Amino acid sequence: MIQPLPSPHSQSYPSPTYAPPVPPPPSRPKPGGAPVTISLIEAVALGLRDNRSIKLAYLTRIVQKFDLFVANTQFRPRISVAGNIDGIRTRGESSAASTVVPKVTWSTPFGTAAQFSWTRTDRFQGGKRYSNETSALDISQPLLRGAGLDVGLAPIRRARLQERINQLSLRDNVSNAVTGIVTAYRALIQTQEQVRLAELALQRTRDLLETNRALIAAGRMAAADIVQTESGVANQEVAVLQAGQARASAQLALLQLLAVDLRTNIVAGDGIDTEHVTIDLDKALELGRAARMDVLSAELAVEQNQIALRLAKNARLWDIRAHGGVSRVRGDQVLQSPLDGKLSGQVGLTLSIPIWGDNDGRQGEIGATIALRQAELIYQDTSQAAESQIRDAVQSVEASWLQLEAARRARSLAARALDLQRDKLKFGRASNFEVLSFEADLRAADAQELSARIGYLNQLTSLDQQIGSTLDTWKIDLND
Repeated sequence: MIQPLPSPHSQSYPSPTYAPPVPPPPSRPKPGGAPVTISLIEAVALGLRDNRSIKLAYLTRIVQKFDLFVANTQFRPRISVAGNIDGIRTRGESSAASTVVPKVTWSTPFGTAAQFSWTRTDRFQGGKRYSNETSALDISQPLLRGAGLDVGLAPIRRARLQERINQLSLRDNVSNAVTGIVTAYRALIQTQEQVRLAELALQRTRDLLETNRALIAAGRMAAADIVQTESGVANQEVAVLQAGQARASAQLALLQLLAVDLRTNIVAGDGIDTEHVTIDLDKALELGRAARMDVLSAELAVEQNQIALRLAKNARLWDIRAHGGVSRVRGDQVLQSPLDGKLSGQVGLTLSIPIWGDNDGRQGEIGATIALRQAELIYQDTSQAAESQIRDAVQSVEASWLQLEAARRARSLAARALDLQRDKLKFGRASNFEVLSFEADLRAADAQELSARIGYLNQLTSLDQQIGSTLDTWKIDLND
């Protein structure tokens, strides 16, 4: 018989379990403790010493410098030693043999390759020792492919061009790090000022609240009108908390760039005084062409590809080599007569001509030609982009200054208008709502002026970056 399903109300279910609340972090989530005041110059100096991106760049330079050292030593003699020991068992007889081969190789910028080797072989068999020595000197000189100083010195020239690019890259890395630190420091100043302005606005609103209470007590204001001011006080308290959070975030961002303990309560001690700086566009363009890393690197890349094209064309020439050698053998060998140690020598020419089916040389030349053309186009595009960026940076600086002047006037007028409205309120000629509206206008004008001041200074820093003069502005010597 089919049994009816039990009613859900008659079933027993395990009681739900709840995870315990997440405990708060053991350490403070934002910087705290005694404030540590630091100037912008100190921040840059500390960043140059401890910034991790700068340390990484200098570690990379160790490898790059050794690469250049290796390229510069390719024409120095190279010495090597090879050897082996063997045990031999033949037809029930045991023997042993050893060989040692010291070798010296040397190449010249003209393509000449020389090698001197000395080989000594010893064999022990039947209680006797047999040995022989071979000395050989071989010299080879290419006559077409691989011949000449232009080809021989090409690797060193390319390595030195690459070293120059690496030095520019280091300057660019340090410049970017300095710019990042300066911008982060000013962001901290801005948030500190935002906290101060929010607290001033809160105090003004609280003063207005006291004025409202006095007017209500005197019967000159309806009691319901005070609600607007109380709401304004609450809103300003929220604004103060938000400004404080923004300041904590700016502190953490700067501490990260400086590689300092993130719990440090760092405080920006510099002000944000701004003065107008006159910019000469032609001078800025001239500096940019002479110092910008991307423009100079693109120009050096063109030179590297020109060298690569010459090597590719040279690689398609016939391989004709003059060679000669001299050798001397002395000693004795098993089952042979003693060697008399006379000299033997040889001189000749080696010719290798591709006839059909070898397209590697042509492929290399086409690739090098296209790579050179691409490098030239990249250089042209980079140069034009750099000029456009510098022109834009200059006009941005001027526009930022005009915005700052307008923001200053707007702030001054907003403060004057608020004072007038507060005076009118005392005589019953203005409403509470109007005063709160003018208070909001002043807060907006304060924020606008602060943003304009920081923006102007950052535009000047950006212009330094665009024309490649950041390190010169801060008088930083890389000591590279």
